[in-house]
Amino acid sequence: MRREIQFVPALGFMTLMMKEIQRFLKVPLQTVFAPMMTTLLFLAIFTLAFGGERGHDSGVPFSTFLAPGLIMMSVIQNAFANTSSSLVISKVQGNIVDVLMPPLSALELSLAFSLAGLARGLVVAIAVATCMFFFVDLTVRNWFAVLYFVVAAGMMLSLLGIIGGIISDKFDHMAAVTNFVIMPLSFLSGTFYSVERLDGIWYELSHLNPFFYMIDGFRWGFIGTGDSNIMTGALVVGLLDLALFAIVWFMFGRGFKLKA
Repeated sequence: MRREIQFVPALGFMTLMMKEIQRFLKVPLQTVFAPMMTTLLFLAIFTLAFGGERGHDSGVPFSTFLAPGLIMMSVIQNAFANTSSSLVISKVQGNIVDVLMPPLSALELSLAFSLAGLARGLVVAIAVATCMFFFVDLTVRNWFAVLYFVVAAGMMLSLLGIIGGIISDKFDHMAAVTNFVIMPLSFLSGTFYSVERLDGIWYELSHLNPFFYMIDGFRWGFIGTGDSNIMTGALVVGLLDLALFAIVWFMFGRGFKLKA
């Protein structure tokens, strides 16, 4: 009896996504535990320097105010690093063709890479939050806000990593994007301080930083207060995710800087 070969529409997408997830899970010391330790060191340094139990303007201990921002910062950095490094390494080594040759649509490529980057961000966030619960009084006040902003932030930086990986031709280009765009935006987004303390143009510039809304919304889910309107932040982050996904979809569809 002749056996028919069945076509599974999601097989290619799932295979690529699992390949990208397994890529960072194979080196957990580098991709999960190293950023976890870095984040915990930030927590220790700032709480020792400023006093972890000292009251913050929001009415909670400084360590409780700081912890959500550090968790989100770890999501931002690792989601971006996963997708950007994957594409740059493939381009430098010349095996990007292994991704482009299979019959995968631009939509499948966009979803596979972005969801894998999101997965790394969430894994690191869970590892960091689990350790912080032993040292910081973290209580989730609104699970919907926490889950929405951590997923939306992870997706945003995963998509930015794809764009950065596509436009970069070598590691130096990618390092420039990381050091001069991602790091400044994440550090100057209210991670370590309340933007309400800023004056004049610095206050206005903080509200133009999309990372501010991600961190402020995520922190709001823990402490119940924030420096901006929670609905405005949710709308800004959601719309940016849609716009970035459309750009990534277009880039994969056109083979921008991917096809010879």
